[in-house]
Parts: sequence; structure tokens; C-alpha cells
Amino acid sequence: MAAKGKSKGNMDKIKGKAKEMSGKVTGDREQQVEGKMEQARGDAKKMKGKAQERVEETQRSAKRDRT
Repeated sequence: MAAKGKSKGNMDKIKGKAKEMSGKVTGDREQQVEGKMEQARGDAKKMKGKAQERVEETQRSAKRDRT
């Protein structure tokens, strides 16, 4: 589950960077800003995915420790 969130975050970052670059080439400031926002959204999704991985690992470790 967490890996899925990280990969979605990576996709958002890639799409955002493409949108930002397209905006730079065409001089469309709004598109540049949208691209940067999409990249930030991707970073947030990646951080959420990493946090979920840590929680899941902690839960697995706790289960192992109980047995």
C-alpha cells in the first residue's frame, strides 16, 4: 500500500515538472505555478507513503516481538 503512494507521488512530481517546463517554454506563468504545485503534491504523497511504510514495519515488528 505504501509503495503505491510513493509511486503516485513520483508520477505527480514528473507530471508537475513537465507542466512547469511547458509553462516556461510557452511563457505561461499560471502553468508553471500549477506544475510546481503538482510537484509539491507529489512530495507530500511520497512522504505519506514513507510514513505508512514505517508504520507498517513497526506493526510487523511488534507482531514478531509478541510471538
